[in-house]
Amino acid sequence: MVTIKKDHFSIGQICDSGQCFRLEKLAEKEGVEEKERYALTALGRYLEIKQAADEISFFCTQEEFDQIWKSYFDLEEDYGRIIGLIDREDSYLAKAASYGSGIRILKQDLWEMIISFIVSQQNNLRRIRKCISFLCSRYGEEKQTPSGIRYYDFPKPDALAAAPLEELYACNLGYRSRYIHNTAVSVFEGEIDLEALKTMDYESAKEELLRLCGVGVKVAECICLFGLHKTEAFPIDTHINKVLCRQYPGGFPFEKYGRYAGTLQQYIFYYDLMEK
Repeated sequence: MVTIKKDHFSIGQICDSGQCFRLEKLAEKEGVEEKERYALTALGRYLEIKQAADEISFFCTQEEFDQIWKSYFDLEEDYGRIIGLIDREDSYLAKAASYGSGIRILKQDLWEMIISFIVSQQNNLRRIRKCISFLCSRYGEEKQTPSGIRYYDFPKPDALAAAPLEELYACNLGYRSRYIHNTAVSVFEGEIDLEALKTMDYESAKEELLRLCGVGVKVAECICLFGLHKTEAFPIDTHINKVLCRQYPGGFPFEKYGRYAGTLQQYIFYYDLMEK
């Protein structure tokens, strides 16, 4: 186990922020103190995380933490500095950032984010999680931790490309089934090169992602932000659009915040979703 102390880190807020769909809360009590414990399946691995105040425990080796999870959770970024960039006269954004100050932009697997955000279209968080769980258990590789916990890796492009449409529909994916199948075929056959995407700048990557079946501007922005860590990407869904119209009738100050606009978008999204 690796235990660290970190400001601006809340595993609960990260779980509820709408960027990661295979992170779930586990119930745990230690004496009279209830601690937050979560399970994450990502990058072909299973990880449990426990947090009490600013103390976070990762149930893995130091080597695994240093090589994988330190980067995955963006632990070397100073989120206090990013929050400090907010214009003092922008009381709404300051409140949003304060409310969701434990959120970090995770560095997730690109392929998983492509499929996950295709699934997310016209969907709620609970149903997205369920659909992705179905996909993983049906088409992902079954694995086991040294302690005997069984879990499923995210299905590879070849597995989803070979999946019959009727089977995908059985995973409650609806019209997204065709999008997922066609996208998997595009990646498996090399029409879209995921490794090349990782080397592109933000605008080029977004343009390339728009070639995928079922990927529109909002989904492409989400993939850029959460799968490529292009933190200037600013996904606009109906929630964010209403906030922008209400709070920023003259336009959001993208020029001021530059490559941190997407990080600030997450604070806005979380605040609008959870504060209500």
